[in-house]
Amino acid sequence: MNPITFYRSEPFPIEFHKARIVQKLHLVPVERRLAAICQAGFNTFKLSTRDVFLDMLTDSGTNAMSDNQLAAMMQADDAYAGSQSFEKLLKAVQEVLGKTFFLPTHQGRAAEHIICKTLIKPGQIVPMNYHFTTALAHITEVGGHIEELLCDHALILQSAHPFKGNIDTDKLEHSIQHHSPENIAFIRMEASTNLIGGQPFSLENLTQVRRIANQHDLKIVLDASLLGENAFLIQQREAAWQHKSLGDIIQAVTSLADIVYFSARKLSSSRGGGIATNDKDTYLKMEPLIPLYEGFLTYGGISVKEIEAMAVGLYETLDPDNIRQNPDFIAFMVNGCSHKGIPMVTPPGVLGAHVDAMTFCEHIPQSQYPAGALASAFYLCSGVRGMERGSVSSVRDENGDDIPADVELLRLALPRRVFTLSQIKYAMDRLEWLFDNRHLIGGLRFTYEPPVLRFFMGSLEPVSDWPQKLAARFRKDFGNSL
Repeated sequence: MNPITFYRSEPFPIEFHKARIVQKLHLVPVERRLAAICQAGFNTFKLSTRDVFLDMLTDSGTNAMSDNQLAAMMQADDAYAGSQSFEKLLKAVQEVLGKTFFLPTHQGRAAEHIICKTLIKPGQIVPMNYHFTTALAHITEVGGHIEELLCDHALILQSAHPFKGNIDTDKLEHSIQHHSPENIAFIRMEASTNLIGGQPFSLENLTQVRRIANQHDLKIVLDASLLGENAFLIQQREAAWQHKSLGDIIQAVTSLADIVYFSARKLSSSRGGGIATNDKDTYLKMEPLIPLYEGFLTYGGISVKEIEAMAVGLYETLDPDNIRQNPDFIAFMVNGCSHKGIPMVTPPGVLGAHVDAMTFCEHIPQSQYPAGALASAFYLCSGVRGMERGSVSSVRDENGDDIPADVELLRLALPRRVFTLSQIKYAMDRLEWLFDNRHLIGGLRFTYEPPVLRFFMGSLEPVSDWPQKLAARFRKDFGNSL
């Protein structure tokens, strides 16, 4: 579908839906926001939504459901075993993803757990385009190790390269030769690479990875949580596929993977997750773990109402009007901020708009978590909750030292069909003000640090009184305005 052409104004994205049910938002004063971020340990995950105006923390489980999904939930068959709702979901997986066998899980990280427990032996390597936090945790938990094999241009944050999520096939060949194929558990591809700005891979690249995998008898495991948006960007950016439907592109992608897993909290705007494959032997190895860890094979720890919504949501992934709002709104925000000089990850990706915190806060050393500081500062001046994607989201080595992240990003997630254009413009306005006052932002240090996935529940504190100074400047510039 082509974008709408406007008569006398600059193009802007259009919502292809109408609001039927609304939820009231609250924009609390800056003084309350200062108290709230202090109470949350400068970790936006720990903020209460009563203190949040626009919640751009994540798109996981926060996408708006459609009327058809909500209607389907009322038809759920709540049988413990043999549910007809599961039969609908299985049919949707077969028709949309092109896979015969399906195992439901309560969310995407549960699927990662089952896959890693089944396929990885201690000491084995998992080459990939880039890691995701929970995938890394599950791989290392069973004794595996990762090798990130991105192309060199992937970490150049401001560029025009359309597919920064591509795996470097020369590096992949070298990795397989170096470790030998029997020490490779599988090759993991993520659509799209969450931690480096939601950047997609191309179908041409995945085809090359498939060829290499075939030569060495290796499996490809695809994280398809953002498959719809990756397919949309393939359609927009890869010449050979620009006249193909989203359904054709999705099937082309999934046909190149041996195992497809996903978080339905992202892929189908519902809840739950699952693992799909055409490999019966692999399916049978994973099958016993579902009742052990998740639930029976026809509900997998998911509410059957959500299973009905998952099925409808998978079909809606084929609708370009549904899928395009996320990348279109992100592009509007990224391009608008870039035009004002704000350092953004370009080209615009999926999931959200990503701010280059290392450049935005170039005066803050990486050891003081500039992305975490920027997330706190942006909440303070806007009431908008974003998410740190940098060294707070990283881990420590065996000596207890931080492993610095490759990039320091503030992610401003834009879930499907949730925000209006005026809300996006508000966030852009507050980000511009913060950029003009960025010298007031200071660093952070940990005060409490869980041993695993510390970014979820860790607590930090400012290294100086910079939050108070930033709040005072905001009040001076905006007066009684919120």
